[in-house]
Amino acid sequence: MSIKILKTLGDGHQYMKTWPMVRQLGFYFPEYRVVRATQLAILVMPVLAFFVSMSQLYIHGWAFLPQAVTLGLFFISLPLQGLLWLGWRARHPLPLTLFDWSNQLSAKLSSMGINCQTLGAKACYLDMALILKIAFERLDASYWEEL
Repeated sequence: MSIKILKTLGDGHQYMKTWPMVRQLGFYFPEYRVVRATQLAILVMPVLAFFVSMSQLYIHGWAFLPQAVTLGLFFISLPLQGLLWLGWRARHPLPLTLFDWSNQLSAKLSSMGINCQTLGAKACYLDMALILKIAFERLDASYWEEL
């Protein structure tokens, strides 16, 4: 594996931990669903890979070892695919509409006395996730109902 793929996996894990798991954001961003699916896959897929591989060997015998290994690797790869997508998305630049909205949210938080930085010219989704996490921790529910 190259260093870039490992960095993308690490970014995906950090983004998964940073993204606020709030249902209201699920209507606007796919991250809510991807994070939930990836978290579930991290827990379930290794066990499922083991049982699928062992069942192939039990039913068909050792002659089917390559197929059993292939199925096991497929199930193991599913959480990695989620982490790769999240890592790619974390470093993806924000569109202008989200950039402006995030800066407005950051300004609202700063006006309330909460330490929050405005986004720079090369802002990405991870930067927006950090602002959203702070906002969901500090702002009341009435602000989010207006969305």
